[in-house]
Amino acid sequence: MEFTAKQIAGFLDGILEGNPEVKVAQIAKIEEATEGTMTFLANPAYTPYIYTTNASIVLVRKDFHPDKEIQSTLIRVDDPYGALARLLEMYKNAMPEKTGVSELAFISPSARYGENPYIGEFAWIGEHVVLGKNVRIYPHTTIGDNVKIGDNTILYSGVRIYENSQIGSGCTFHSNAVIGADGFGFAPQTGNNYKKVAQIGNVVIEDNVEIGAGTTVDRATLGSTVIKKGVKLDNLIQIGHNVVIGENTVMAAQCGVAGSSKIGKNCMIGGQAGISGHLTIGNDVKMAAQAGVPSNVKDGQIIMGSPAMEASRYRKAFIYFRNFEKLVKRIDELEKELKSLRKD
Repeated sequence: MEFTAKQIAGFLDGILEGNPEVKVAQIAKIEEATEGTMTFLANPAYTPYIYTTNASIVLVRKDFHPDKEIQSTLIRVDDPYGALARLLEMYKNAMPEKTGVSELAFISPSARYGENPYIGEFAWIGEHVVLGKNVRIYPHTTIGDNVKIGDNTILYSGVRIYENSQIGSGCTFHSNAVIGADGFGFAPQTGNNYKKVAQIGNVVIEDNVEIGAGTTVDRATLGSTVIKKGVKLDNLIQIGHNVVIGENTVMAAQCGVAGSSKIGKNCMIGGQAGISGHLTIGNDVKMAAQAGVPSNVKDGQIIMGSPAMEASRYRKAFIYFRNFEKLVKRIDELEKELKSLRKD
């Protein structure tokens, strides 16, 4: 599928500079782009590539001022990365969608689904399940009893939704995500044994949530584990029982959140961050990758390190961490000098 620069600029309300009839059929990275592809410049670190790229079209900011001649056609927009996201969404929507219900899927007689569904081969849908309109369920997905799923939600191959889970509209769950497995609840007994605590709660996921491949969200012991609207979870994340994640919070891969912690809205959490149980994380918090969080965090804080601390404090302390060996050696030398002076 080809698009001209004029068509793309019109869709994006961009300012066109160059050949309006040049065509592109693919999108590529600026350093790898070839003729017939489109790319974008959002990160200033990649600016040198705009003078050497072979891309036919480049999206740039409206205030971009080149230092020398550029061969590509430019489309100036307010936000190149956001514009790219709009184009990718347009391209995806133009592709044909799977529809229909496979004869090889199992659907309980008491289950109901809305119009225009896709239910793939070997999907399993339990008792009293309710699916909204335009739901896409790919092969080998399991949906337990009494689950409700809103309109326009996509479950890719191998997703497991345990019983009583509540899923909103416009959500996307990638392959092998598991929603509603038991929380990690075990009561210590005499003799170093553990008795399992029954997990009888559920998971509630609101609208427009995206959950990455292999990510797990545990059911609550009592009540609900809640993922609020607009949350984006990357691959291989563990969300413990009774956790609440606030609106529009994003978490990168391999994060872990222990049971009963509450995370506010609009937070940004880096990869491999770990959050202890029963904590309260405020709104608009930013955590660096691999942060280890043992205590509550106030609104708007930026934290890093393990145990995590306010970022400016950590950076100052890191100067000493980095030179720790030298500092110890210097202290040893000063102690030797002091002992020598005392003897004298």
